Amino acid sequence: MAIWEFEPLPQERIWGGRNLAERFGRTLPEGKKIGETWELADRPEAQSHEKESGKALHDLWSGPDRKKIFGIQAPDAERFPILIKLLDAQDKLSLQVHPPAERAKELAGEPKTEMWFFLETAPEAEILAGLKDGVGKTEFEKALEAGTVADCFHRLKTEPGAAMFLPSGRVHAIGAGNVILEIQQNSDTTYRVYDWGRKDDFGKPRVLHVKEALASIRWEDHEPAFVQPRGERMLGCDFFKIMRWWLAPGELRELVPNPKSFRYLFVAAGKIREKDSGREWSKGTARMITADHESLLLEGMEDATVVQVEFS
Repeated sequence: MAIWEFEPLPQERIWGGRNLAERFGRTLPEGKKIGETWELADRPEAQSHEKESGKALHDLWSGPDRKKIFGIQAPDAERFPILIKLLDAQDKLSLQVHPPAERAKELAGEPKTEMWFFLETAPEAEILAGLKDGVGKTEFEKALEAGTVADCFHRLKTEPGAAMFLPSGRVHAIGAGNVILEIQQNSDTTYRVYDWGRKDDFGKPRVLHVKEALASIRWEDHEPAFVQPRGERMLGCDFFKIMRWWLAPGELRELVPNPKSFRYLFVAAGKIREKDSGREWSKGTARMITADHESLLLEGMEDATVVQVEFS
C-alpha cells in the first residue's frame, strides 16, 4: 500500500507557455513553450516514473500486483488505460477531433474520450466544443473550402471549476487563456481539421488530417453544455469516474479503503495535509493512492478544491 507521486513529463507545444511552472510548481525546461505536462502516462513514447522508487507506471501495471495496486475494477488492458495531463493554452489550439472507437482502427488511430476541468481562465477565455445547431457535413465542408470552418463550432466562455466532457468524435478546440486538468483515455491520436494558418519554427504549416477528421466527426453532436455535477460527482463514463470535493481550514476528510480502484488526487486550489504524517499538499500537488491503502485522513489548511479520479 502506498501514496505515490509521479514525475511530470513536460511537452513542448507551439501554443504553450510557462504557467505550469509559475502557477502549479512544475519544473520545466528553460526557454521552451510548454503546453502540457503528462502527469500520469503509460505510453511507448512517454513513461511516468514514481518519484521515490523510480518505478515505471507500466511496470507497476503489468506486474503481478495489478489488482492490489490499481483495484479489482482494473481492466485487462496492455497499458494503464487513463492518461492525465495539465494543459497551459497561452494560444488557441487547432480545431480537431479524436476518432470514435468504431472508426479508430480503420483510421490507424486510437479512440480518445476526455474531460477538461478548468483550473484557471483568463477573462475572455473560451472553448469550442461540438457543432452549432444546423451544421452538418455539407455545411462543414463548404466552410472548410471558404476558410470559415471556425464559425461551425459551438463556443462557450470558460471559468475556473467548470468542466467539459468530450466523447470521441466531438469536434473541439481550447481557446487561449485556459489552464486545464485533462483526464482521458490512454491515447495520443488527434486529427487537426484547421490550425488558424499557423507555421512552426521552420516556417512550415502544421500537418492537417482533414480526411480522417471528416470520417471521425459525430455530425449529430450539436451545442453541448458544460458538465452538470451531482453533488461531489462530476462525471462517470465507461473509462473513469471523476469527483470534486472541498476542504475548509481545519475540516477533515477520511478516504476509507477502496479495493475497487486506485484514487488519483489533484489539489486544484488551496492547501491540505495528511493528518497523521503532517505532509502538506499545496496547489498543484498530485498523488496516487493505491487500492490497497489503509484509511487516509486529510485536513484542510486553506480553502481547498480536490479533483479525484478513479476507475468507473
